[in-house]
Amino acid sequence: MRHTSSRCGVTFLACLLAAAASGAGVATETVSTTELGAAAPTWFVVKAGLGAGYVFDAADGEMIGTLSLTPWTPTVRRHAERGEIYAAETHYSRRHDGERTDILRIYAHETLAPVGEIPIPNKIAALHRHYLGVLFGGRFVTVFNMTPAQSVSVVDVENRRFVGEISTPGCAVTLPTGESGFLMMCGDGTLQWIGLDEDGAESARVRSASFFSVEDDPLFDDPAPTPAGWQFLSFAGLTMEAVVENGEIDIGESWSILGEDDEGWRPGGGQPAAFHAGHDLLVVLMHQGGVDTQDQDGTEAWILDRGTQRRIGRITFEAPASGLLVVEGDEPLLLAAIGGSVHVFELATGIRARVVQTNRGGSLLRY
Repeated sequence: MRHTSSRCGVTFLACLLAAAASGAGVATETVSTTELGAAAPTWFVVKAGLGAGYVFDAADGEMIGTLSLTPWTPTVRRHAERGEIYAAETHYSRRHDGERTDILRIYAHETLAPVGEIPIPNKIAALHRHYLGVLFGGRFVTVFNMTPAQSVSVVDVENRRFVGEISTPGCAVTLPTGESGFLMMCGDGTLQWIGLDEDGAESARVRSASFFSVEDDPLFDDPAPTPAGWQFLSFAGLTMEAVVENGEIDIGESWSILGEDDEGWRPGGGQPAAFHAGHDLLVVLMHQGGVDTQDQDGTEAWILDRGTQRRIGRITFEAPASGLLVVEGDEPLLLAAIGGSVHVFELATGIRARVVQTNRGGSLLRY
C-alpha cells in the first residue's frame, strides 16, 4: 500500500512539471471590459429564471452582454438619458437563506456593471415583471412589496436615497402612468392611481369604478404599455385601455379580440400581449383551450389594429411560445420565446427572420 501511494505521488508530481513546461511561453490572458455604444431599439433582455440577464440584438441575433442579476430579480428598467439600469434585488448571506438584504441596484449601460446601490425595506415581492417601475419623470423608481401586507417603496435615483413606503392594501404591481404616478391593479376589480409630489411622497390617490370581475373574467396582470397608458387583456379575450388624465382614471370601452369564427381560442402564456406604438397594433399570444387555460403557451400570435378593433394578421409558431415582445426599429420585429430560443419575426409580413439561440428560457424584457 505504501509503495503504491508513493508511486502515485511521483506520477502526480511529474504531471505537474510537464504541464508547467508545456505552458512556457504562453501569453497570460487578461480580463478586460468592453464599453457599449448607444443602445439600438432592437436590443432586448432574456431574463433567465436562475439569475443573469442576457442582452441580445434582435436585428442580427448577436449577444451584447450579461447583467449579473440574482435569482430573485425578474426584471430590469433602463433610463436611456441617464445611462443607468435599475434592478430591485434580494440578497441572502448564504445565497438561499440567512440574513436578507434588499437593495435597488444601479448598473451602468456602458459596461453592464453595478455602479451603486440603495438599501430599501426587506419586503420586495419579486414575483412579476411589473413589480418595478421608473416614473416618467425619471427621478423616482417604485418597487412593489408584499409581506403579505402590500406596499410600494419609492426610491430617488437621482439623489441615491430611499424616500419612503406607501401602504397599498389590496392592490398590486406598479405601472408608471402620468407625469409622476403609477397605476395598481386591485382585487375588487378596480384600478388605483397614486401620484407623487416633487419629494416622492404620496400627493394623490384615486380609485376607478369596478370594471372587471376577478371571479367571472379576470384580467392578466401583465398589461402592455401604450403611449397614453396601459392596454389590459382579460382571460376571455376582452381588452381595454386605461389612461390617467388630470388626476383621474379613464378606462376605455372594452372590445373582444375574438371574431365570430374564433370559438375555442383564448389568450395565455407568461407574457400574453405586446404593443407596437408606431402602427397602434396589439399583438396577443393565443392558443386553443377552455376556461382556466390562461397559463398555457400560445401556438399563434394575433395582430390586432386598435383603431378598427379587428385582427389584421396571425403568425403560427412551429412550437408553443411562452411570451411575446415587440421591438420597434426601422422594421418592427416580433419576438417569441420558444423553449431555449427566441424566434424573431418581421411584424409586417410574419416571416421568421432568424432564431436566436439563448440556451435558456425566461422572460423577454425591453432593454
